[in-house]
Amino acid sequence: MKTALSWIKEYVDVPVEVTTEELTRRLTMTGLKLEAITSPGAEITGPLVIGTVLTQDKEPQKNGKVINWCTVDVGDANGTGEPQGIICGAHNFGPGDKVVVVLPGGVLPGGFAISERKTYGHLSAGMICSAAELGLDGTVWDAGDGIIVLDPDAGEPGTDVRSILGLDEEIIEFEVNPDRAYGLSLRGIARDVLVSVDGATNYRDPALRETPAANGSGHPVRVEDATGCPVFVARTVTGFDPTAPTPGFIAARISSAGMRSVSLAVDITNYVMLETGRPIHGYDADKVQGALVVRRAVAGEKLTTLDGTARALSTEDLVVVDDSGIIGLGGVMGGETTEMGEATTSILIEAAHWDAVSMFRTGKRHKISSEAGKRNERGVDPTICEAAADRVVELLLAHGGGTAGEGVTVVGTPPVIAPITVAGDKAAKVSGMEISEETAIEALRAVGCEVTGSGQLSVTPPPWRPDMTDPQDTTEEVIRLVGYDKVPSVLPVPPAGRGLTVAQQLRRRFGRTIAGEGFVEVITFPFVGAADFDVLGIPADDERRNALRLENPLSSEAPLMTTTVLPGLLRTAARNVGYGNGSFGIFETASVTLPTGGAAPILPVDRRPSDEEFAALNAAIPHQPLRLALVAVGEAELSGWWGEGRQVSWSDAVDAVRAVADSVGLAVSARGVEYAPWHPGRCAELSVAGVVIGHAGELHPKVCTALGLPRGSVAAEIDLDVLIENAVLLRPASVVSTQPVAKEDVALVVDDETPAIAVEEALREGAGELLESIRLFDVFTGEQVGEGKKSLAFALRFRAADRTLKEGEAGAARDAAVALATERTGAVQRA
Repeated sequence: MKTALSWIKEYVDVPVEVTTEELTRRLTMTGLKLEAITSPGAEITGPLVIGTVLTQDKEPQKNGKVINWCTVDVGDANGTGEPQGIICGAHNFGPGDKVVVVLPGGVLPGGFAISERKTYGHLSAGMICSAAELGLDGTVWDAGDGIIVLDPDAGEPGTDVRSILGLDEEIIEFEVNPDRAYGLSLRGIARDVLVSVDGATNYRDPALRETPAANGSGHPVRVEDATGCPVFVARTVTGFDPTAPTPGFIAARISSAGMRSVSLAVDITNYVMLETGRPIHGYDADKVQGALVVRRAVAGEKLTTLDGTARALSTEDLVVVDDSGIIGLGGVMGGETTEMGEATTSILIEAAHWDAVSMFRTGKRHKISSEAGKRNERGVDPTICEAAADRVVELLLAHGGGTAGEGVTVVGTPPVIAPITVAGDKAAKVSGMEISEETAIEALRAVGCEVTGSGQLSVTPPPWRPDMTDPQDTTEEVIRLVGYDKVPSVLPVPPAGRGLTVAQQLRRRFGRTIAGEGFVEVITFPFVGAADFDVLGIPADDERRNALRLENPLSSEAPLMTTTVLPGLLRTAARNVGYGNGSFGIFETASVTLPTGGAAPILPVDRRPSDEEFAALNAAIPHQPLRLALVAVGEAELSGWWGEGRQVSWSDAVDAVRAVADSVGLAVSARGVEYAPWHPGRCAELSVAGVVIGHAGELHPKVCTALGLPRGSVAAEIDLDVLIENAVLLRPASVVSTQPVAKEDVALVVDDETPAIAVEEALREGAGELLESIRLFDVFTGEQVGEGKKSLAFALRFRAADRTLKEGEAGAARDAAVALATERTGAVQRA
């Protein structure tokens, strides 16, 4: 909501010493948040005055252009009192007209400095201004391509023109919360000023006025849906002059609110809406045929609204009809057939109260965002329809002539407001401040509530506050008027001996570990589309495609909750590559969403749900396991003057996962599998204690190409919940032996398909307790080992913690290890 400060002060007196900043600060503290303070003339400096055109000589130029050489009386503003010579290219003025002149030394918006300069054979000292040059385009002063011509009685030459044009006006823009529709009117803003600003007095309610009583001679109206339209007021004005101009103050105030001036009749309805908060609609009475009827639309009905759009109506839409058919979408937008135009001399005024929920649904259904709809859908005071209509009649007669019809139609009565019962000390208990019951009652009455009782208060909200429906709302009103800034900031004292849960501690440990491996943490959106799965080459029958669909997604291209962390992480990696980052590792820890397949039940609100209903609700909640994913691109070891670097490989991804598992005392087993989006020959299925926790390896070349990643990029994704569940929290310290080590190397020939990890596990188990460590140090293929075979060379280290090994013990342990590997994998020891 935007409005001029002077318009606010028309309805409430504010102490002179209260600055605009202080006024808006106080309003912000009580809930009407300041968005911006602007001034149309803030960028204009120097002399900007009224000038009277004395002479105007038209001088054709060689380029076909005709310029005006003018002498203009600017009084003493130029320091000499002599007429000012000015060149002007506009032609919508003449001698005797009063214009706006900026003299040399002035600066216009955009930093455009004005100086005395020679042009077209004359010395031009200043500029005669248009609205666009002053930043007033789109306002009442905008004359198209012409300059501003002031009223003959605008003032004497040389008078500063800023106040006349409204350039010195301060425009305040408020952010109005949806539940505070009263803030979309000067009536509501001024009332908040009264209760928020110290010293503000004399509130003048623009909706408080004597109105003529309803009678039977007004325009006939029939309301068939009293729930959708509880109140409908109709008034008429005849003999209106459609050519009458909109007064400058009305046009300027409408412009300051961000609305354009259309015509006197339309401007007045908008002006009263801004003033009182009550949307008004005007019909050309000569185009209305018969009685007005308010009802719900019938299936198949259509209406062309004022914006020229033909709309197919819903049976939920409230419409206004006459004998010719539908003439308006009730409370949202009128129809073309009864639009007020340049020939309108008779006006039928509608001031009706509409059901807020219906207004919201209609506006959303038809994608209409109008100023009237914005107010009606938030809730408007239903008791001021007669006053608003009477105010429109008053302004139409004052500025457009004509006669007010004797008939006054009022159908229906405002809805009854139910009182709210609330404890007198509730605000004190909620806020932690010392708020007495008397203070609470005073605050509630200040915002318009009727309060009775003691201890247990009966509070009847004012009709302009449909948002106040329960004790929490009344408590909020008390606290906001006492001051949110006065609410004490008290942090709860945590009970002794408690801190992070075990799961939280382990999650932090995982993050520190993977960061220590050289990866940087990122956070991505958990939303994907089918195209993301396609890019990763995930098969159509893969369970990862069974994703939860959002009702209102942020993007139509990503309507699903992700079942894998990789899509967002890979997009981030691709973006970094696009920015020129060639070598890096990133990771993310995040939950994924795995649908359960069941629909969540709608629980009752009139009672506490039963245990069975709670259980059904919990059963429908999707499973959300915690995952860790990582991506590495480019070089694992950077090249430089120290030597050649090393590209990342599938083993880097596996080793990173092993480091994470090792941080909680777990060992990871790996075996080769085919699983998208990894390379079919370089993908490892990772397991802990026999449970598959995820996959790691080199990304498929097609995936890299589709995403713009370099070939050979690697990735991994694991389930951290399994690691947390199986974590070894108390691990004994490693025993460091002082005894000598015995080293044995073995080379085993196995089939190409045999995983090295399977051979390693067999060697480890067969070697027994004396084995300290085992390491694969070479993989060889070639004629020497045969086609379809490979040689795996392992380094085994044996040591006893309390003694030196005897001769033959290390060899015996080695032979036992080889024997078990031969039995399980078919390995043959190379000579």
